[in-house]
Formats: sequence, C-alpha cells, structure tokens
Amino acid sequence: MNKKSIRFYKDHKVRAVWDEEKSTWWFSIVDIVGAITDSPNPRKYWSVLKTRLKKAENELTTRCSQLKMTAADGKRYATDCFAQDDIIQLVRVIPSKKTEDFLDWFVYSDNTIDGQSKKKAYTLMESGLLDTLKPGTVKCLQQIHAFLFGGLYDFAGKIRTKTIAKGNTLFCLAEHLHNYLQNVEKMPETTFDEIVDKYIEMNMAHPFMEGNGRSTRIWLDLILKKRLGLCVDWSKIGKRDYLNAMIESETNSTKIRELIRLALTDKIDDRETFMKGIDYSYYYEQND
Repeated sequence: MNKKSIRFYKDHKVRAVWDEEKSTWWFSIVDIVGAITDSPNPRKYWSVLKTRLKKAENELTTRCSQLKMTAADGKRYATDCFAQDDIIQLVRVIPSKKTEDFLDWFVYSDNTIDGQSKKKAYTLMESGLLDTLKPGTVKCLQQIHAFLFGGLYDFAGKIRTKTIAKGNTLFCLAEHLHNYLQNVEKMPETTFDEIVDKYIEMNMAHPFMEGNGRSTRIWLDLILKKRLGLCVDWSKIGKRDYLNAMIESETNSTKIRELIRLALTDKIDDRETFMKGIDYSYYYEQND
C-alpha cells in the first residue's frame, strides 16, 4: 500500500492508495461523500449511511476496508475505503445532483490525456530518468516533457514553432523563442532567488504547445535539489494562490517567491513528497 494518490473533483480532495496484490485503487469513502454532498460533516454522514446500509443488509458494507491515509494534520489514520466498483455503487445510493457528473469524472478521468500523462508522471521517479538529466538546461526540460507526454502529443519534447497566449498573457513570440531559451539557460542558479527568477523566465517562455506548467515544476525541483538540497512540497501551495502569483510574477515576483520559499523541504528523495507534488501539479492545471 505504498503508492498513494490525491485526485481532485471540483476542488475536493479524493485520497487513494494502491493495492499491489489485488492491482486496484482503494478510495477514501469520506472524501467522496464530502465531494458529492453538501454535508458539513461527511464523516458523520457516512457513519449514518453505513448504519442504514447494514440494517438493510446491503452487501456494500461487508466490502469496506480500513486503510491508513494521511489526514490534513499530516498524521496517518485508519480510513474506510472502497475499491472502484464499490465506490460506483455507493455513489448511486447517495441522493445527490452531482452523481452523474462525479461518475463521469471518476470512471473516465484516467483515460484523458491528463490522466494518462499523470500515470507517466507517477513512474518518473522510479524510471531513473531524473538522475540522468542536467538540471537547469532546456534539454532537461524537453526530456521531462517528452516523458510525460510521449505518445499523447505528437509535439512531446519539441519546442513550439507557433506563438501562444493564455488569458491576457502572451508568451514569448515563436520567432524569438530559440534565443530566449538560450538566455534563460544561461541564467545563474546559485541562490534561491536566482533559481526562482530562472523558473519565472522559463514560465514566460512557455516552450511547448501544452504541458508547460507540469513539466517546468519538475524542472524547478531538479534545480533546487541540485543547488540547495531542497525541493518544493507543492501540497503546501494552494491552487488559487499559485495561479494568481504566477500571473503576477510577470511584473512582480514577490508572491510566488514567498509561496515557494515557505513550501521548501529537504525531503528530496521522499517518494510520498514527489507523488503529492505530481497530484498538486496536475490539479493546478484543472479547469474549475
């Protein structure tokens, strides 16, 4: 049970752990109850519902397992969990207007490009690729992007040749991108401030057609690891705070610098920190 995941349904965390023996994910029931109901106390809601199901001799309750999951306070507690098929049955007995929308997300999300890419990202640490890369280089970023999106985008790992924009932000013009990237690569990365400056400039370059944020956050962590023996615990940076700070960083880097500084950790080889980082990194890219 050492593979963990945090998925997000409309800003609600859904924790999961992988059962290697049975080759299946187990999901926190309380998290799912909280995601699809308006209950102020999902734990109590589930307790009442579980009692009712037992009285009705519903077989669902016999398939519930208690597994250790990390709570908001950072401690691990025994948590009621169901496998995927049982979660689908559970959701259908809970009165909620969100049922069908949740099931669409729950059943099919892993078949999207993001879902497939996230699976690749989970294996990145064990792949050995990160140990072979030269942090801070454009080639390093291209290799990360190629790993995450290979087979999903025909431009995986390739520098874009078209000019792109996001919202009101226009990224580096395609005709200037090659020179821009060379200049970013040459930027110093000795101190924390220098590293963040380099990260911001690479974000402004946005070298790929899609998948820039997910790739560049891993690229940033590799530089921090090499130069400072640190990495970012992305779970400590909220989605809205991060996105707003990155938009503002075009003219003022104070907020993103402080967010990253407060989230630094020396757990650079900790698998759970890496996995949480992937979960949150992909969460940042989800549309509300």
